[in-house]
Amino acid sequence: MEMLVASAVGVLTTVGIYLVLRLRTFPVIVGVSLLTYAVNVFLFASGRLAVNHPPILRDEALSYTDPLPQALVLTAIVISFGMTAVVVVVALGAYLGNDNDLVNDPDNPEDAISKEPEA
Repeated sequence: MEMLVASAVGVLTTVGIYLVLRLRTFPVIVGVSLLTYAVNVFLFASGRLAVNHPPILRDEALSYTDPLPQALVLTAIVISFGMTAVVVVVALGAYLGNDNDLVNDPDNPEDAISKEPEA
């Protein structure tokens, strides 16, 4: 089970970083969302949960699973939802203002895909 979760975190992180490095706005937003999902799965997996077992690891009261990762994941989900909503609104404003959704540096003259505003 741990290998499956570790592989899922690795794949989500790899795909998220790849998409963040794209030139279009939508893949960047999806990449940031995938990175937040990877962090959420990592935090949730650090809580020592097992499949089809109660949250008590042994008979002693000191061996309950840690509830802190679950609380952190719930908080991270809310924060990532708000962050995604803000980024989508900013990207939509940039698209409507420039008629393109490219993520490039307007000060760099070597950007062949930059679009100059019409006067």
